[in-house]
Amino acid sequence: MSKPYDLLVIGGGSAGFNAARVAASLGKRVAVVDGAKIIAGLCILNGCMPSKTLLYSTEILHLAQKGKIFGLKIPSAKADMKALHARKKKIIGEFAAYRAQALESGKYDVYRSYARFVDPHTVELADGTTLTAKKFLIATGSKVSVPAAVPGLAATPFWTSDDVLELDFIPESVIVLGGGIVACELAQFLRRIGSKVTLIQRSKNILKDHSAAATEVIQQAFRDEGIDLHTDTKITAISGDKKGVTVKFTSAGKSVIRKARYLFNALGREPNTSSLNLAAAGVKLTGEGRVRVNRWQQSSAKHIYAGGDVAGPHDIVHLAVAQGELAARHAFGVKGIKPIDHALLLNVVFTEPPLATIGVQESELSERDEKFLVATYPFNDHGKSILMDANYGYVKVIAEPKHGRILGAEIVGAQAGDLIHIFSGPLAMKATVFDLLRAPWYHPTLAEILTYPLEEIADQIKVSKK
Repeated sequence: MSKPYDLLVIGGGSAGFNAARVAASLGKRVAVVDGAKIIAGLCILNGCMPSKTLLYSTEILHLAQKGKIFGLKIPSAKADMKALHARKKKIIGEFAAYRAQALESGKYDVYRSYARFVDPHTVELADGTTLTAKKFLIATGSKVSVPAAVPGLAATPFWTSDDVLELDFIPESVIVLGGGIVACELAQFLRRIGSKVTLIQRSKNILKDHSAAATEVIQQAFRDEGIDLHTDTKITAISGDKKGVTVKFTSAGKSVIRKARYLFNALGREPNTSSLNLAAAGVKLTGEGRVRVNRWQQSSAKHIYAGGDVAGPHDIVHLAVAQGELAARHAFGVKGIKPIDHALLLNVVFTEPPLATIGVQESELSERDEKFLVATYPFNDHGKSILMDANYGYVKVIAEPKHGRILGAEIVGAQAGDLIHIFSGPLAMKATVFDLLRAPWYHPTLAEILTYPLEEIADQIKVSKK
């Protein structure tokens, strides 16, 4: 048996790669174990980057189809799926090649295999090789969930997000199950390339982890684009074959039937832990099946860390990167490190309009019975968004009532994913609405819309102090 590694990382995605990178920079002997055909992780191969590549193309397509609104004569605009698919593959191939080059730099030993724990300090690879390490990071990500409670789903042919991202043709009709981020982003993509789309969501609103007001904006946009959207439903039966599918469900107390050529299961993902034999390592899981971790990303076995989707609490790439880096630094005693501040958490949904949040939201503050001030302003009353025909949505700012320190923000509307970053620095520095209003805001820009809720909160504080 070879000399023990200082750190053995299981999974070469965002959390795993960045933990390995940091540990190697600290002079540690590092191994990365990943049995995937291509080592790059969900984000690069089947998540963020391919989906956003496709979504951006259909955003341009949608604008071209609205040319008349802008005084433009664009006779025809439609998706060329072969070209769209080829462009996506080229871009993702470049990202994956860059990650592979980084892993093959000689800084790490890379094992192209799957691993399972034999004991707390030993893993066995698929070919029987055993490796030992002083510290471990579990970063095996997540996989598509097939809920047993959905009647007929497991026995019916369905697509996953992987299949939708690999499409090189326009499907005539698709039923989408689910109302989470993946379901909503790809349902809109399918509608914009020309598919007839039905979206069925169990909860009262899509994107149920966000505010009802924000999700209602996106629901209206979806319906305006022709998506057949059903919320607050209960699926009673799913059936079908390669020729087509049928979904029966109840909605508003009535029985509904929808048929389509294809079924897209977007009911969520689950942590990828079943093959790791975590019991042999003394690693405990949460009720959701994630690896239970503390604020330093340590599992119940303190020398074993976890990061990314397998640990949560949110399946977000920048969080996975931060968790991997934190775990490596903590494992090897780097001084002055701090836990991840979840009060600064960013979240972006790349629908159109997009939805973005940062910091603490109204619902959380209300649950904690904390006082706050809130102000909103609509996009349909702002000059730049009006000339862009980007009238859906609003911006919202949440602040502490005594001094106006910014606590959080919510934006649903044009370029929300970029606009939300205006608050990143101020939140980290504990800035107030008055601090932001001292800065210049150029006219006419979308960013300028944020001054309205900032000014409203500032006025409320000034009045309260009189």
